[in-house]
Amino acid sequence: MARLRGGTLALLLTVLLFAALLLALSLGSVTIAPTALLKLLGAHPPSLEATLVTQLRLPRALNAIAVGGLLGLSGAVMQVLLRNPLADPYVLGVSGGASLAALGAMLLGMGGMLLPLSAFGGALLAMVLVFALAASARGFPTTRLLLTGVVMASGWGALIVLLLALAPSQQLPSMLFWLMGDLSYATTPWPGLAVLVLSLLLLSPWGRTLNVLARGPMQAAALGVAVRPVSWGLYVLASLMTAVAVASAGTIGFVGLITPHLLRLMIGNDQRLLLPASAMAGAILLLVADTLGRSLLAPQQLPAGVVTVLLGVPVFIALLRRSSQ
Repeated sequence: MARLRGGTLALLLTVLLFAALLLALSLGSVTIAPTALLKLLGAHPPSLEATLVTQLRLPRALNAIAVGGLLGLSGAVMQVLLRNPLADPYVLGVSGGASLAALGAMLLGMGGMLLPLSAFGGALLAMVLVFALAASARGFPTTRLLLTGVVMASGWGALIVLLLALAPSQQLPSMLFWLMGDLSYATTPWPGLAVLVLSLLLLSPWGRTLNVLARGPMQAAALGVAVRPVSWGLYVLASLMTAVAVASAGTIGFVGLITPHLLRLMIGNDQRLLLPASAMAGAILLLVADTLGRSLLAPQQLPAGVVTVLLGVPVFIALLRRSSQ
């Protein structure tokens, strides 16, 4: 595959993101032509369709952009830090802690802003536990951190199953729907978008450092990189991005795993290009997946997490087959 230049890729991703946003605002149980969107938004008084777009579809689409961008960006960072192509944003068990806390909040009848706040608190607790258990005299060895995250994720999963088994039958459908990744619980997109923009700004000066770090800690240290503090800071930032994403939309798989892989085939492994491209591609993927979930069986809705898995599995298999040739 011929690799794209940075400017060409940025233009392509921008066009795709704009097209995906138009589709998200147009499609659903009520279809609105893209050409009619501007007329609706400028109508006074606002019509029912204008209210549908501005108060329901637009906030949900912006949430999808924020969550997808956070997952794509954190997945790219995790794959560099762990030097493992199968690493994804959930590899350290952050999503398990967030999911358990959110389901516990649902069981106690909490709603509104308490639900994402509970999920965020659970994600932070899971992150602190993983780092505390994986710590050694040498800092946070990659293998030890990865194994600790896998074990903790299994433990969180067992507690989640126990909680679902004890939950009243009338609460079980909403708990399962959130667990599968559902953007309808996200109340406002601005916190997620703010974290995404801030993360991109924080990571942009570290592109060269990540390129060196991807070669291994010994080579990075020989070239003057302070491996331990840089790695620790990037782990914390990636975990916080994952926590915000899970708190907003539940567990959504394959976004942070697929997008960095696909982009490496197109632009190579230069982190200065890969990190912002992963954020944009993750936003596009989740936005398309959520639009399909709302539209395919309208008025019924499929969780976005289910759609991303259905889209991601064949793409990942194709990437594996291509890499083995």
